[in-house]
Amino acid sequence: MNLARVAAVAHKEWREILRDRLFFGMAFGVPLLIMLVLGYGLSLDVENIPFAVVDYDRSELSRDYIHQFSDSRYFHYLGEARDEEELARLLADSRIRLALVIPERFQERLLGDRPVAVQALIDGMFPYRAQTTKGYLAAINGRLNQELLVDYLARRQGLTPERAERLVAPVRLEQRYLYNQAIKSDWSMAPGLMMLVLMVSPPFLTALGVVREKESGSIYNIYASTVTRGEFIVGKLLPYALVSAFNILVLWVVAMGLFGAPFKGHAGFFYLASVVYVICTAGIGLLISILVRTQVAAVLLTMVLTFIPAMIYSGFLVPVESMTPQAQMQARSFPPYYYLQIVWGAFLKGQGWQELWMPVVVLAVYALGLWSLGLALFRKRPRR
Repeated sequence: MNLARVAAVAHKEWREILRDRLFFGMAFGVPLLIMLVLGYGLSLDVENIPFAVVDYDRSELSRDYIHQFSDSRYFHYLGEARDEEELARLLADSRIRLALVIPERFQERLLGDRPVAVQALIDGMFPYRAQTTKGYLAAINGRLNQELLVDYLARRQGLTPERAERLVAPVRLEQRYLYNQAIKSDWSMAPGLMMLVLMVSPPFLTALGVVREKESGSIYNIYASTVTRGEFIVGKLLPYALVSAFNILVLWVVAMGLFGAPFKGHAGFFYLASVVYVICTAGIGLLISILVRTQVAAVLLTMVLTFIPAMIYSGFLVPVESMTPQAQMQARSFPPYYYLQIVWGAFLKGQGWQELWMPVVVLAVYALGLWSLGLALFRKRPRR
């Protein structure tokens, strides 16, 4: 391989990038735009759930019960409804996601040490949010039941509140969160979005870089030159790999500075692992550029082959362990699954080469296979 010819092809391609302002903006602006749009728009936190109440009792204890929810950051109180029909309309219009119906004689039954049923209507249109809302309801209601039981034992048996509480809850569960102590979705989402952006952007650039020469016909100059297949591919895609390597740093800074994600790992290892991932995903763009002849087809095929695996099969939104065995096999056949382990391990767990060498090796093997296949399929002479 003649390095002078590689440098010449790379220099020519870099000048093309600088001359085409739209493509230049896409190369540096689109990755950042995707990161910002999805970073602010995609959140797994379930908070400020709007709810309304029908309080048929209107007693002191019923108001206290409502305050258990309205004072929580997980719920947003929108006021009382006249009746259950109005609650049904609010739920149907998606103005509220939760409705509580407090029956008559609520306070009377509680003060008489008798159970009482409160109806909770949860909007199940979003199953994940509905299940989370159900968990919040159970936790708040369970805490209230424990307080009532402690008060009952203290009154009936003459115990101190502390002694009654120990009798009611003899086993205390002490919870401690690891790796994401604040339980902020941004801390996981922002690094995860680096995986998504670097899966989509490098193939997008490399595929368009080759295909637009096919459309314009300028690739015939390469066909007629003495540049070999390997020299052309390396020189052609080197500028895009360098652009993506720069975008790694930009996305890294955005994840930490703008979204507040903590980085606990080794910076050098993480950057090198990210470069390996970029080389791997650029190989996907190389294959796409060989298969298609138009830029529109290149864009559509790139989105299908990169965005879907990154969103669905990487473990970014749904843990891979929760998928079916067939889906787990598919997930482990895509590069995003391995890079996401590196990203979350480096950002949140402080892991380095010792713990994450296997995903890096898999990505390197994947990259070698993709580029070898691309070189084998690329023909310097156009097919008739």
